[in-house]
Amino acid sequence: MTHDAPLLHGRNPALWRQGALILAGTVLIAVAARVSVPMWPVPMTLQGLAILVVGLSMGSRLGALTLLAYLAEGAVGLPVFAGGGAGLAYMAGPTGGFLLGFVAMAWIAGLAARGSLPAMIGASAVAALALYVPGLAWPYAVASGLGIDAGWASSEAGALWAGWMQPFLLGDAVKAVLAAVLVHAGFRATGR
Repeated sequence: MTHDAPLLHGRNPALWRQGALILAGTVLIAVAARVSVPMWPVPMTLQGLAILVVGLSMGSRLGALTLLAYLAEGAVGLPVFAGGGAGLAYMAGPTGGFLLGFVAMAWIAGLAARGSLPAMIGASAVAALALYVPGLAWPYAVASGLGIDAGWASSEAGALWAGWMQPFLLGDAVKAVLAAVLVHAGFRATGR
């Protein structure tokens, strides 16, 4: 029997545990996506909070894998995105850049997994801000780079700031602190 035999027979407990954690993370994010405050151009949901919790509790690698799995679920048509959205057409819409940025958000937050509370808050804040890079690049690229005239696309910095970033900053700051406090308290309570 080779060293790889348990994996080939599906008996690798670490692999099963990681798969279960990824599935649980995608379910948490999908449920959080349903808690929505209507705003334009994208709704404000608890997705960001759930993604930060996933990254902080699972670490960078497993957190990023969880978000890739979440995106794959949405791409194949499972209604996991905000408002029950799903499919590639949804992913190419206004939220496309933010959806891709979720992977980086979880990865960055995961850099502080099992760290001190200040480290977790800092990583969460940086991760929340980093989400705006692809989030704002997407409507800019659609409007100016691709030349597509979509009502939500814009190549003007003022419009991107006013409609895509500024309304969400306070909520993102609260989510960053809350995620860090929740995960840190959870680790302390479980002795991890």
